[in-house]
Amino acid sequence: MTMLPDLHGRTALVTGASRGIGSAAAAALAAAGANVVVTSRKPDAARAAAEAIGPNVLGIAAHAAEEDQARACIDTTLEHFGSLDILVNNAGTNPAYGPLIAQDHGRFAKTMDVNLWGPILWTGLAVRAWMGEHGGSVINTASIGGLGHEPGIGMYNASKAALIYVTGQLALELSPQVRVNAVAPGIVRTRLAEALWKEHEAEVSEATALGRIGEPADVASAIVFLASDAASWMTGEIMTVDGGQHLGDAAPYRALGDVRR
Repeated sequence: MTMLPDLHGRTALVTGASRGIGSAAAAALAAAGANVVVTSRKPDAARAAAEAIGPNVLGIAAHAAEEDQARACIDTTLEHFGSLDILVNNAGTNPAYGPLIAQDHGRFAKTMDVNLWGPILWTGLAVRAWMGEHGGSVINTASIGGLGHEPGIGMYNASKAALIYVTGQLALELSPQVRVNAVAPGIVRTRLAEALWKEHEAEVSEATALGRIGEPADVASAIVFLASDAASWMTGEIMTVDGGQHLGDAAPYRALGDVRR
């Protein structure tokens, strides 16, 4: 039986939690005992996500890059639950596909506002409102794309590479009261990543060391661990959760035969 960390008495806020990794993370945090706030740009989506998870979960509409909405969400969290102990900066977007020099400023700004400014904004507000005095744990959703280079999604990967840097910077700036870590998922079964797997899942799975693409719950488990006391001596870390995809194509190794015999 898998034992979840005990997060009873703590409150977690997850941005971009109406579906995918955010929704799975919110559900896993709630299952571990935390009070949870989920955000989405649309009020109906936020409420539906909260209701689907269960009691002690609050859905609030808030755009990840809008300061007034973020501040109001954190204020409501503190009014409703009395603390803000865990912040998961999960909201992300990828409107820019193609070569970097083919992008316009609008797509650049949207990508960087949501993927990079959003985590900085929400972390700052959370620290000033609660964590700076009481302590806390911040987990950013980065990507293995931020650790290398790929065709077509250079803008997205650049934003995630910057978020990886920011994770370490914030870990130092906010120490020792606040721990700041990140997960770096590989290809996961989400709507945001559909272009990377939907038409060729078998090929991607074959190339992955552990033989399948990721599920949102795989990343959610890592987020709960980083939020918990089990990770109390971890900060500034980037936890890769990718089934071994960053290692390279596993298929040629399997073609050599079973070396375990």
